Amino acid sequence: PKKESNMELRKKTEMIVVHCAATKPSMDIGYKEIRKWHVEDNGWDDVGYHYIIKRDGTVEVARAEAFQGAHAPAVNSKSIAICLVGGMAEDGGAENNFTLEQFLSLKDLIKKIKMTNPNIVEVVGHCDVQDNKPNCPGFNLKEWLIKEDINVA
Repeated sequence: PKKESNMELRKKTEMIVVHCAATKPSMDIGYKEIRKWHVEDNGWDDVGYHYIIKRDGTVEVARAEAFQGAHAPAVNSKSIAICLVGGMAEDGGAENNFTLEQFLSLKDLIKKIKMTNPNIVEVVGHCDVQDNKPNCPGFNLKEWLIKEDINVA
């Protein structure tokens, strides 16, 4: 079983925060690798995100949704985190290199989370809630939400 020590249950859920793993398109990683970075390298209790969407569109459940995430300090206490694998160009710069499958999964996942969490009032990118992460999630989330007709509030 996953170690859940020091993990707090989230008291409210008002937003979804979309992240990218800042990995190159050639890196086909997922929950296992990201959890290792967060637990072994950062010393956290568990992976910081609630969901991870792999390059092929597979949605992996990461941290249990009921627990507070570790992904955006200002809003950890009231948000669910989704991380898309990718977002970095081969040269290390930011790049919207997500796959169609990832975007389809993201759309479905946002809808599903909103159905089970009716108090969600916004879907934001990591950059919208943390100034020092200007390139995360690596695409214009607001434009995408409008284009996909995902009603945020």
